[in-house]
Amino acid sequence: MKFSSRIEACSLSPIRKFGPYLAEAQAKGRNVYQLNIGQPDIETPPVFLAAIRNYGSKVVGYAPSPGVNAYLEAAQEYYARLGYEVSCDDILATYGGSEALQILFSCILEDGDEVLVPEPYYPNYDTFIRVTGATIHPIPTDPAKGYRFATREQIEPHINAHTRALLITNPGNPTGVVLTPEERRVLADIAKEHNLFLISDEVYRELVYGGQKPSSMLEFPDLAENVVVIDSVSKRFSATGARVGAIISRNRELMGHAMKIAQGRLCATTLDQIGAAALYRTMTPEYYDGVRAEYQRRRDAVEAALRKIPGVQFAYPEGAFYVMVKLPVDDADQLQYFLLQEFEDHGDTVMYAPGDGFYAEPGKGRDEVRIAYVNQVEKLQRAIEVLGLGIQAYNARQKQ
Repeated sequence: MKFSSRIEACSLSPIRKFGPYLAEAQAKGRNVYQLNIGQPDIETPPVFLAAIRNYGSKVVGYAPSPGVNAYLEAAQEYYARLGYEVSCDDILATYGGSEALQILFSCILEDGDEVLVPEPYYPNYDTFIRVTGATIHPIPTDPAKGYRFATREQIEPHINAHTRALLITNPGNPTGVVLTPEERRVLADIAKEHNLFLISDEVYRELVYGGQKPSSMLEFPDLAENVVVIDSVSKRFSATGARVGAIISRNRELMGHAMKIAQGRLCATTLDQIGAAALYRTMTPEYYDGVRAEYQRRRDAVEAALRKIPGVQFAYPEGAFYVMVKLPVDDADQLQYFLLQEFEDHGDTVMYAPGDGFYAEPGKGRDEVRIAYVNQVEKLQRAIEVLGLGIQAYNARQKQ
């Protein structure tokens, strides 16, 4: 059978590809600390399920293709509280942030196009872009310089006739970079001058740890035609299974094209949108403060634990809940196989996301991993301890 050359060019997600080995390790009775996936263990606010339980209709029908009115209005009010004026017509409900990206790329990309993306980047961007016939053009960054990328000198040499968009994640996944106001303005100016879409993935918006205020590229009214924001309830409300996201843009032509796909796939989930509306309307600043403080404790615990492992290198994350770590090993993929298939310490082992899938160039990031600090402090401390012991055992075996 013949398959699409576009899908054959895609790879499995480094975040999930070791799932079968995880299942095998668990079947053997091992406790696996899962640091590979951004699945928070913080309780989803009860108002989400309460809103679904109180759904009045006896039939769960299709939602309107643009979204349930209650969800669109709640999202609009959320942005207004942040200081960004958008209308409900500027918001399109999607099946999570992932579908938002898929719809957007389908609207703006075709064969041979390129999207500028600072690397390391969220690996699923590559899949969503490749299936359109386009490719990622990476903007290299340096962990020694905190993975900063928002300068003309770093970006403009990579712009060419095939460039259609600049895609950023703020706060960054996997780097934890949080853009300054000055850096955001530079990106806005570049996008405007070169007539590019500026796609801003902002699903970690509230998770910033240096006293910064949550921000959005929607702050630039002069970029109404350029800026597209990707958002989701998954991370800020610890509701990853509630697949509710959004495309937000003041570009009416773009939103009109996106509606063609939105109508084709019918709608985002009705009940989850009802629950998401309740989240946006009832969560207070104190809620965000508490969640942010908890992730900061977890980040600090992971940092302290990593510093006890000889030879590791990493940049201090300013936001989100990930850290990219260079390990003193030859191959992080092979280390992961070893940890899941052969290694344990008192019944414990550990899982992470190998780093090569976060880069465009084959082989780059081979000795790096992404760690998600989404578990309780005590579990994170033990997980990093087990990682250090596993590295020691793996390197000893390699020398035999």
